[in-house]
Amino acid sequence: MDSFPAYFPLAGRTVVIAGSGEAAEAKARLFQGSPATVIRLDGTEAHLPSAYGGAILAFIASPDEAFVRAAASAARAARVLVNVVDRPEFCDFNTPAVIDRGEVVAAVGTGGSAPVLATMLRNDIEAQVPEGTGRVAALLRKFQAEVRQALPVLHERRAFLRDAVTGEAAEAARAGDMDRAAQLFREALARGSARKGALRFIAGEGPADLLTLRAVRALGAADVLVLGADADPEVVRLARRDVEHVDAGQIDADRLVELAREGRQIVRLLTGAPDPALVAALEEAQVSVETLPVAR
Repeated sequence: MDSFPAYFPLAGRTVVIAGSGEAAEAKARLFQGSPATVIRLDGTEAHLPSAYGGAILAFIASPDEAFVRAAASAARAARVLVNVVDRPEFCDFNTPAVIDRGEVVAAVGTGGSAPVLATMLRNDIEAQVPEGTGRVAALLRKFQAEVRQALPVLHERRAFLRDAVTGEAAEAARAGDMDRAAQLFREALARGSARKGALRFIAGEGPADLLTLRAVRALGAADVLVLGADADPEVVRLARRDVEHVDAGQIDADRLVELAREGRQIVRLLTGAPDPALVAALEEAQVSVETLPVAR
């Protein structure tokens, strides 16, 4: 990872855009509809550190080299992070290609080296993110404290939320009926998480791009990742960073059954065929077992 992506909350914050022209207007459009206060500067005012006081970000757009240098210097004197359009050597951060769905924001960055590529990738991703996705996030935020109180066990909470984002409440939120969405969410929360644990065998020898979409989703939903030293690091990276890692040599069928009965979603990365005795023991204990082959 050559650069670290970070999100700045905009409510109650100030963003400065210094300069004029289409590049400056494009930066201003990024913040249309956001809760940030946008201040526009031009001329010698942009050379004063006091003009940037209290801002968190400053965007500078001008073909005038002297203007750019003076404005960037003034913003940094005010301890503000600076982005200079088309001048990565003057930038403290790069502006990614943004997918804006309200409370859901995704971004694609190339470190300023290939903005056209970032835009193309953004368009591909944007087509997969429905317009109402931000309302689903707003619904989850509204009930965040209640969910934590009702489901204090982390894996049970995750299971409930995984179901919730594809359930009736989420559908109502995406359609814009937030009152019905809240009612349906409360009903679902009252029922709690009834998801049963399961174990999925996934090919772990790589390469990662041979995995099926179903296998990738299983990795993303896993609570426990069982793997050996020979698992491909690129496959391992497809799991959540906070997933529990367990050495395959340190766990047996009894422990796997115990984890599944707790409602855990378990992924066992393999570099060969599943152990028939292990599969038989899990099935005898009525644990759901699935083998997800690679795409050929």
